Parts: sequence; structure tokens; C-alpha cells
Amino acid sequence: MVFYGLSMLHSVFMWRQGFRHHNRINYALLFIAFLLHTGAMVTRGISFARCPVNNLYEAMLFVNWTIVTTYLVLGLWSRLNFLGAFASPILFGAGVFALMPNLDVRYGAHPEFVSAWGSLHAALILLSFGAFGLSSVAAAMYLTQEHNLKFRKLQAVFSLLPPIQRLEATVGRLLLTGFVLLTAGLAVGGYYLHRTKGPGFTSDPEILWSGFVWLIYLGLIVMRWWFAQGGRKIAWGAVGTFAFVMLTFWGFYLLSGIHHP
Repeated sequence: MVFYGLSMLHSVFMWRQGFRHHNRINYALLFIAFLLHTGAMVTRGISFARCPVNNLYEAMLFVNWTIVTTYLVLGLWSRLNFLGAFASPILFGAGVFALMPNLDVRYGAHPEFVSAWGSLHAALILLSFGAFGLSSVAAAMYLTQEHNLKFRKLQAVFSLLPPIQRLEATVGRLLLTGFVLLTAGLAVGGYYLHRTKGPGFTSDPEILWSGFVWLIYLGLIVMRWWFAQGGRKIAWGAVGTFAFVMLTFWGFYLLSGIHHP
């Protein structure tokens, strides 16, 4: 969390400079944070003898880890390196939220090993959230570039941010990747629920919320690929939908009798 915070502070200077100079310091800070983050997750998983995705604390850690891992891969390309400046506030904010004491709830002195299907379901859903999170980051970069082109033409010329066409394509691909992962995660979850709870639809709040989120992202995918809508509408859709997911996920999780007994 310290290194995520330092990355966020460094990002302020990158914003003030208008992204006119390539700077690997932010990449290095996030890489160190990634190593520590990975070590913490592995240690926790080994100590509990299970995949660490079983409460809100672990869920937020997993989403953050997915976002920073994907960024480290994309950030190898110099034009996408500035994704870190947009991602670090999300990583730091989500990390601070995850550290709230009441989120790390443990059931019993010795947590039981969770079914492989249940772990796969949780991992796929959280991976999809990571992809959606990074799509919102790329969308924020797109909106920044568009604003610069409209109102600050000189800053847009000297800025090293990627062209808006490349950012638009990146947003679309990340949305599609996240949607595929979300669909697979919901399918695995449905199969797991069928095996453990029996057939039939359940009105569990988390399931209803997940279906609603799936429909929203389906709408964005259809707009992007079927109706050839792009640019500003899809960018705002990606940012707004991910903000909705992050602001409501924990509430519906706590209301869920299946996920939060």
C-alpha cells in the first residue's frame, strides 16, 4: 500500500507535466508494489490452504492484483506506460478500502478448503473486474486526450499519450475480455450452485446484481461491435459502469446469503 500511495503521488507530477516525458519511475513503483502484493497473497493462500478469494478483503486484493499485473504487461509498450498514472489512484483507493477491519471476516479458527468450482468461479469473476477496471483506466486516458485535442491543442501535440484511436481500440478489447471472463465466471457459478443447492433460480441479491452488471456490459459490447458506437459514449460507459461496480459490489456481497453466510 505504501508503494501504491507513492505511485499515486508521482502520478500527480506526471499529470502536471502533461505527460510530455517518458518516466519509468511510476512503472518501477508499481512493479515493487506488485511483488509485495503477490507475496502477501501467496503467503495468505498457503497459510489457509485455499485460494484467497473468500471474503471482501481478499476479493479487493485480487481485483487490485489483476489490474496491476495487466498494467505491467501493457506498460512495456512506451505509449501505454502512462496507464499507471491513471490506475494508481484506483489501486490505492481500493487498497485502503480493503484494509477496513470488518471486511476481513474469517469463519472459524481453521478456514475450510473451498471447492475448486467455487474458487474458479470467484477467480474468473474477479479477473473480469480487473479487466473492466483497466478498461475504465484506458477510457479515462481517452477522455483526457479528447479534451486536450478540443481545448488544449498545444498540450495534445506535445503529449506522449497514445492516439485516441489506439485508446479506443484498447477500451473495446478490454471490455470484451472482461465480458468473456464474467460470462465464464457466472456459468461456472451457476454449475457450482446447481451441484450444491440443487436446481432452480435463487433471488439472492448478489446473483441479481451480477446479472444486472452482465446486462450493462453486454449493452456496451453490443454498442461497440454491433452498432459501431465508439469514442466518447463507450469511454464514459466504461468509466461509469466500473464506478458503479466498485461502489455497489461490497454492499450486495454483504447482503448475499450464499456469499456471506
